[in-house]
Amino acid sequence: MITVEQFLQFNSRSIFSLKPENKVIDSLFLMAEKNIGCILIMSHGQLLGIFSERDYARKVVLKGKNSNETLLSEVMTHKVITIEPHTGMDKCMQIMTDHHIRHLPVVQENKVLGLISIGDVVKEMIQQQKTLIEELQKYISG
Repeated sequence: MITVEQFLQFNSRSIFSLKPENKVIDSLFLMAEKNIGCILIMSHGQLLGIFSERDYARKVVLKGKNSNETLLSEVMTHKVITIEPHTGMDKCMQIMTDHHIRHLPVVQENKVLGLISIGDVVKEMIQQQKTLIEELQKYISG
């Protein structure tokens, strides 16, 4: 199984972030524009939290808060589970499953290097299974 670092080398994307003082509506516009499910909340290069569609549904909509007035710092997930670049994609799947989360920021020495989604992990695991099946078929057919 490949590591997160290897995955990011071949699948690099932009990291989208906002500041804690931004409003929830800012994150909704950005997530819609970029077709993404979460935003990292950062200040001065430091990861402070994460705000996802799930956070919006549970902490804003269900609590009757106004997206135009509510600050991200009020509703973001403060305790962010992160991974390091050497983490295997299979370990990412385990972490996501255990914690019921869909996104893992990749952090090394307090610097955000990327973001892995559940879709990334599933896609990679399917590719690995396909490769293994092909190798086994070649071995069996001699």
